Amino acid sequence: MTQKRPEQRPSLLIIDDDVELCTLMQEYFTSHGYDLHAVHNGRDGLAEALEAKHDLVILDGMLPVLDGLDVLRQLRKHSSIPVIMLTARTHERDRITGLDSGADDYLPKPFSPDELLARIRAVLRRYSRQAPVAELLQVGPIELEPDNRVVRRSGEEVSLTELEFQILELLMRSAGRVVNRDEIAAVLYQRETTPYERSLDVHVSHLRKKIEREGKSLIQTVRGAGYRMISAGE
Repeated sequence: MTQKRPEQRPSLLIIDDDVELCTLMQEYFTSHGYDLHAVHNGRDGLAEALEAKHDLVILDGMLPVLDGLDVLRQLRKHSSIPVIMLTARTHERDRITGLDSGADDYLPKPFSPDELLARIRAVLRRYSRQAPVAELLQVGPIELEPDNRVVRRSGEEVSLTELEFQILELLMRSAGRVVNRDEIAAVLYQRETTPYERSLDVHVSHLRKKIEREGKSLIQTVRGAGYRMISAGE
């Protein structure tokens, strides 16, 4: 989480399609010393959260374009920013699914703004006490260090462009699963792909040439869907 100077107001991001609720929350949190930015669909909310300029995300479970749980799962592959889920779903199973997917807390709708504020303060206190831990991703012969922006194949460092690095990190965090083109575009370009867009294919092609050796495929193209990083053991 980005460290802020003492005089800076904590920044919150709310991803919720209820515009009226977001407006009320902005007024409430502004009066309590917070900045609150609102986004009203899952795809744009994920892109905003990945910019790493907020201290905490308030995430609705039911969103247009990209569902709240999908936003949470993708966010957790790239960021440890604290997330509080809001949802009208009240079943215990829904709450457990949200927490298992990486939410730090879970608050059912309707809710009290005072309770949400108290939960936000508690979550931020927990995060302020956590020491950062260096992360290493490994899939087969490929190692990736997100913090240091380093990639190695069989111990040998590989030079990648920033976009190639982001694509590889996303695929490695989702190893064994098909990552569709819109998910990749939301992370890379903060928008949807178009049927005629070829830039993503070009970046993946360049990435393959740099990390694949001896005719062994590490990144599969799934026709009509997206790309898949072959998991260990395949």
